[in-house]
Amino acid sequence: MLRSPFFLFIIFLFFVSCKETTTPSIKSKSTSNEAGVLRSKGINHFQSKNFNSAFYYFNKSKIAFEFTKDSSNIVYNLIQMASIQQINGDYYGSKETLTEALPYLKKKDIYSAAINNFFGIADKELSLYNDAIYYYNEAIADCTDEVSKQSPLNNIATVFIHQKKYDEAIQILESILDKKLLDKDLQKKAGIFDNLGFAYFKKGQIEKGLSLMNEGYQLRKQIDDFYGSIESNLHLAEYFLKTDSKKSNQYAQSAYEIATRFNSVDERLKALSFLISNDSGNKNVQYAQKYITINDSIIKVRNNFKNKFAKIKYDSKKEKDENQKLRLQKAENELSLQEARYQRLFFIIGIVSLFLLLLYLRKFYQNRNRIEKIKTAYDTETRIAKDIHDELANDVFYAITYTQTQSLTKEEVKENLLQKLNHIYTRVRGISRENNSIDTGINYAANLKEMLSTYNSNETNVSITNIDKVNWESIDEIKKVTIQRVLQELMVNMKKHSSAHVVVLKFESTTNTIIINYSDNGKGCKIDQIVKNGLQSMENRILSIKGTITFDSEPEKSFKVKITLPK
Repeated sequence: MLRSPFFLFIIFLFFVSCKETTTPSIKSKSTSNEAGVLRSKGINHFQSKNFNSAFYYFNKSKIAFEFTKDSSNIVYNLIQMASIQQINGDYYGSKETLTEALPYLKKKDIYSAAINNFFGIADKELSLYNDAIYYYNEAIADCTDEVSKQSPLNNIATVFIHQKKYDEAIQILESILDKKLLDKDLQKKAGIFDNLGFAYFKKGQIEKGLSLMNEGYQLRKQIDDFYGSIESNLHLAEYFLKTDSKKSNQYAQSAYEIATRFNSVDERLKALSFLISNDSGNKNVQYAQKYITINDSIIKVRNNFKNKFAKIKYDSKKEKDENQKLRLQKAENELSLQEARYQRLFFIIGIVSLFLLLLYLRKFYQNRNRIEKIKTAYDTETRIAKDIHDELANDVFYAITYTQTQSLTKEEVKENLLQKLNHIYTRVRGISRENNSIDTGINYAANLKEMLSTYNSNETNVSITNIDKVNWESIDEIKKVTIQRVLQELMVNMKKHSSAHVVVLKFESTTNTIIINYSDNGKGCKIDQIVKNGLQSMENRILSIKGTITFDSEPEKSFKVKITLPK
């Protein structure tokens, strides 16, 4: 058997070039960890009532989770952002944020109930009461247990109170308390006590209402639910409005101070309205002035919050787009380096393979004189590596295997090997011919004609007319190279696909243009299949030198091409 160090070297290079490196997705894991850290920061700021910072970190976390395609955490962050917007009175903005989460929801998603509940809260605050009740009922339908249903039920009761449907509200709130499902969630339980007491008060059961509102108020103070205590203070201020103005004032003042701290504009206005009603002295004027000032600027305040949150989103999106652009550029650079490495390896394989082929062909064909001189052609496409790999390397290795498994002392084996090597040699000739340089000097027309004539065979007759009537010396080199490349691709395409018996190339020259008409009587093809046949690149080349190329073909009919170029 033949054992050559050159063949072993080829095998080594082949496996190195084809080997895929598999490294763990460290970057993806790192991004996921970063997103989790950002989410934790958002939670910490939210719990500390630093809502601007919380919104910022939740938004950053959402963008990071988008990179890892973690839809569950994306939705979680968006819900927290919508909650912050509602706390700051940006109800339309919160609905936009919630809508952004909808594409990430899956069927029976654990967050769908929360999203519908927040939609309901936004519509309630916008006085869209029927829409609010619809979303609350959708939230109840999405809940998977009785405990989680209590929040939307409580919210429906709140809407009923706004609609003065006190009996319906009381029925819902009493049923929640009877089930004792919220004994561990004191914040929600305090809210239900407060709402239930307020509903009884508005219905006319004053003492019972006061008792329940006080119970909710004390529970909120016990658990430091400052934001929730705003509502308790407002309810109690309204309760004492007509019976004890001093107490009403105290509760209203407390509500005003806490609402100011949380930037809750609506609650501040409501607290001021009670303070104005309870005081007829100098403070009344101060309260009235504050009320007018706040009321006049409420739209500006809303817009400021909306713009603030929108800017955070915009800045983060801009940063995300820039980072994505940098990642893509880096990936493209890495890919280019990898491709360059593979091309070098394939080129080495081709050179070594060609060298070996020449050695073997010289040995087996020294008495038969069958080696022909490689003919010139030019093709700047980067298909050298692909041609060598697809059309040469496999055959070389097949020949190697054949020599290692067969006895070369047998004449039929030798002849078979000669046929295989001849086949490989023929492919090498084709690759070499397609990649030689082009002479654009005084011999250009002769060389072009010679190149086109090489496609003459027993099966195909190539006719070339008027090529010498073109003043080629007046045409720049780039156009000459383009013409030869395009015509060579046409001939290669004809040889591979058309099965044509007659090919006609006619050259025409006018004052300002060169016209080349190509036609053959081959199989033709549909125009929309031109891209598949590799002819689209011809159009790109012709367009690059400000020329035009048109194709005229149908299946089983002739194939025609007209090329027009400016001089």
